[in-house]
Amino acid sequence: MKAVVCKAFGPPEGLVVEEVPDPVPGPGQVLIEVKAAGVTFPDALVIEDKYQMKATPPFVPGGEAAGIVRALGEGVGGDGPAVGDRVVASLGLVGAFAERVCVPAAAARRIPDHVGFGESTGLVYSYGTGYYGLVDRAGLEKGETLLVLGAGGNLGIAAVELGKVLGARVIAAAAGPEKLALCREHGADEVIDYAREDLKVRAKELTGGRGVDVVYDCVGGDYAEAALRAVAWKGRFLVIGFTAGIPRIPLNLALLKGCQIIGVFLGAMLGKEPETRDAVVRAIDELLEAGRLKPHVSRVYSLEQAPQALRDLLDRRVLGKVVVAP
Repeated sequence: MKAVVCKAFGPPEGLVVEEVPDPVPGPGQVLIEVKAAGVTFPDALVIEDKYQMKATPPFVPGGEAAGIVRALGEGVGGDGPAVGDRVVASLGLVGAFAERVCVPAAAARRIPDHVGFGESTGLVYSYGTGYYGLVDRAGLEKGETLLVLGAGGNLGIAAVELGKVLGARVIAAAAGPEKLALCREHGADEVIDYAREDLKVRAKELTGGRGVDVVYDCVGGDYAEAALRAVAWKGRFLVIGFTAGIPRIPLNLALLKGCQIIGVFLGAMLGKEPETRDAVVRAIDELLEAGRLKPHVSRVYSLEQAPQALRDLLDRRVLGKVVVAP
């Protein structure tokens, strides 16, 4: 089969597409014919050896794949996936950018009939991070104000949608009118173009000077401090990611505002808190089945275009979610 291979750590341009042996499902595994693989910021960091968790070259990048079950390993049956099922599977760090992949049967979840393969990828990564952050970590309540940074990206759009589902007033902050229009389509009540507007000043204006209750920061960099300065008394600042770099935060701001700065590390939670993991995944599946979430795929790349997909992600040229489709 064909697969994208990282033979040595480095930028996306170093990835190659080549023939590799066909995978065979072992005990407790299923073989999936991949129809779409999500492209995420951690995928781009893993190939450069910049992520918290590590892979060892050579490896096939990609942490989540959707497709059709084609074979079952020994011991798979009962309520588990069956041949022909449409499923999406979390793989951890590697394996998705390929024509076929083997995964533990327990890691494969059936896809609702009305959801496409591309739309089903990244649900645990994007909506799972959002639900875990907003519900479990921040305790976002109906009527509160949520400020989402990086709102035009995959994680940001998911947070915007979830904020509305939870009854919050959502302010989406992103760079440029195209991203802000997408945020409006997914439910944002107000938008801030931080490429041309002062983030702190505008957030304060939109809240009548009070400030926002929760910040969902996927960006970091210089935007983090500006957003923290816009937090209301006893607000919560969720640390999600650092696409603009890791910021240095003056901790006196936390004291002055009586606020909390909260780390949201989905990957660690999935391994350390199985009950929380199952509750989050169940909640996302129920919202998806009910049609209350609208995953957005803005572009589909071929396997050969996977390096370009990762480059576009790193250069922040991506709207919402993009996928690789073998």
